[in-house]
Amino acid sequence: MLTLNNIEVIFDNIILVLKGVYLRAEKGRIVTLLGSNGAGKTTTLKSISGLIRPERGRVTRGSIELEGQRIDRLDPSAIVKLGVAQVFEGRRVFEHLTVRENLLAGAHTRASLSEVREDIDRVLQYFPRLKDRIGVKSGYLSGGEQQMLAISRGLMSRPKLLMLDEPSLGLAPLLVEEIFGILKRLNQEQGVTILLVEQNVSMALAIADEGSVMENGKIVMSGPAEDLRNNDDIKEFYLGLSDVGTKKSYRDVKHYRRRKRWLA
Repeated sequence: MLTLNNIEVIFDNIILVLKGVYLRAEKGRIVTLLGSNGAGKTTTLKSISGLIRPERGRVTRGSIELEGQRIDRLDPSAIVKLGVAQVFEGRRVFEHLTVRENLLAGAHTRASLSEVREDIDRVLQYFPRLKDRIGVKSGYLSGGEQQMLAISRGLMSRPKLLMLDEPSLGLAPLLVEEIFGILKRLNQEQGVTILLVEQNVSMALAIADEGSVMENGKIVMSGPAEDLRNNDDIKEFYLGLSDVGTKKSYRDVKHYRRRKRWLA
């Protein structure tokens, strides 16, 4: 469904952020992109959705294709119409609008009001908490409810590809588990392809089919999620576990020198 063909992204014609990123997301799969802050994960998502342009960024090499069609030269609105939706980090709901109005805003590219109403009922089946809050301004929702609303709003465009940026950010562990369980259901029941950017490595790999690790604007490791879960480097650098399964201190992890084979 989605292919990034060795793309480079430059901001302000000076700052090279992505350095030859190759990434694939097959139809109906969950792919997770892992990495520390500043690795280039969010820039990768914005490159796909076209939102790097308003930030004075552009794809200078390579190409991005959705179902064989090149999209990196299209406007963000055209990319949404082709079936790409992005759920931003930090939720970013329209706080002065009600839950229903937020959902309607997510369906702004669609023409059939009857189908939009049907889809509101459909997404609320996945997020029943929002049913009782349908007429409440979203600024009064809890953080978890706002995240559910942000995902629901993204689904209202009927995307083929749903991209999520740090959906676990700032949420309690039980809420994170609930939301990730819903994402897995959406993938299995609706066939939505999901590209997930996440720092909660264990949770992301638990629901993903494939994964890639990004460091300094490059993909340094890719493979099935099961293989990444069992990889010693992933355990060491992202889960803080040594080879014998013992926890390492923050100081040890911070100052640990990455083995040369990590970037091989």
